Amino acid sequence: MIFAVILVFWFAPNFIHAQNLTDQQRAQLQSELAQVEAEQKQAEKVLSETKAQSASLQRDIAVLDAKIKAAQLNIKAKNLLIQTLGNDIVSKEKHINNLENHIDRGRESLADILRKTNELDDYSLPEVILSQHTVAGFFQDVDTFGAVQTSLGEVFNQLKDDQENTKAEKDALDARRAKEVDARYAIQQAEKSIKSDQQQKNTLLGVSKGNEKAYAGVVAQKQARAAQIRAALFALRDAAAIPFGKALQYANAASAVTGVRPALLLAILTQESALGKNVGQCYVTNYQTGDGLKAKSGLAIAGVMSPKRDIPPFLRIMEKLGGDPKQQVVSCPLDIGWGGAMGPAQFIASTWVLFEDRIAAAVGISGTPDPWNPSHAFMASAIYLGDLGAGSKTYSAERNAACKYYSGRACGLVTGNTSYGNSVMSLADKIQREMIDPLQGL
Repeated sequence: MIFAVILVFWFAPNFIHAQNLTDQQRAQLQSELAQVEAEQKQAEKVLSETKAQSASLQRDIAVLDAKIKAAQLNIKAKNLLIQTLGNDIVSKEKHINNLENHIDRGRESLADILRKTNELDDYSLPEVILSQHTVAGFFQDVDTFGAVQTSLGEVFNQLKDDQENTKAEKDALDARRAKEVDARYAIQQAEKSIKSDQQQKNTLLGVSKGNEKAYAGVVAQKQARAAQIRAALFALRDAAAIPFGKALQYANAASAVTGVRPALLLAILTQESALGKNVGQCYVTNYQTGDGLKAKSGLAIAGVMSPKRDIPPFLRIMEKLGGDPKQQVVSCPLDIGWGGAMGPAQFIASTWVLFEDRIAAAVGISGTPDPWNPSHAFMASAIYLGDLGAGSKTYSAERNAACKYYSGRACGLVTGNTSYGNSVMSLADKIQREMIDPLQGL
């Protein structure tokens, strides 16, 4: 009886999950999405060509019109994508639920089989024989029991396959959800851009077409604002502040190598600078224990740097750079763990040495890269963020890269790292709109 149940349960055909959309509806959505994406490419081409024209009132208005159209098409494309993703997400959720139910029932069946096996094993052979009315009945039960035991291996294999399929389905679901989050974020950003561009367009439309003096005044205001942005000091952790124009230059150079958005890189370094104000600066003075001193107060502090993991590479770095290890500021320890992170990028020494060759090649030097050199620190951060997936430039990828930069884990897996990731993304948006965008075309 148990064997029959196993056969029916485990070797029945897999569930077939119907989609909410018909094939015709799905094909229609895909066709519309492809058409809108083609229109997007054309709009971006027009925008690029318009920007290349000589500066004039009409050119500036045309650029804003092209940007608005491109943003509107982006919103339309992302809404179509969300429709298709929403369908897939519902289907995936149902499929995962069915697989998990299948696994639960399989575990129950295995438990029943194992209990029955133990019960039969407890009987002696004479007891089993005497319990049968006929010898033939005994051998029939023996054959059935053997078949049940044989089927156990097959059941275990099926259970393993279901578990692997469930993991694959969950990974696919996570990817679809991330795409939906990215699409919704892109819509929000496009809506912000449209609002800002429309305001600029209205300002330009208020200038008489023939009034070149008035247009010159608008241009002069933009240039003055751009100069102010470039000159503003950009704070760096454990290093002197630099003009924002120089910081953007370093960020653009790092982006060209790694594909990481300049705004994201600048946001990471801004966040690290803010954290540095809370954590403070320290010197490591005892190479055996890793203890040291507060840089400002001179008070003793324990756990400045890991003596086994980081002090040996830290001393090698300082020797190559020709500096005094006991007079070089590093991060102070938090409530738990070691401090010892170096410079604006906040790499610990044991991690920095893993990236030294790549950093040196990227910044074009033959010697040892300097963790406290802003140019080297920018490149180091960008390389690491690129390794963490930020080069794809999607919201979810950048946010997760920021969380991993902070804690080594994806957002939500470690206390505090999600707030770090959220703060970085908010800063990146602010830096892009208020500091980078106003410099475009000037």
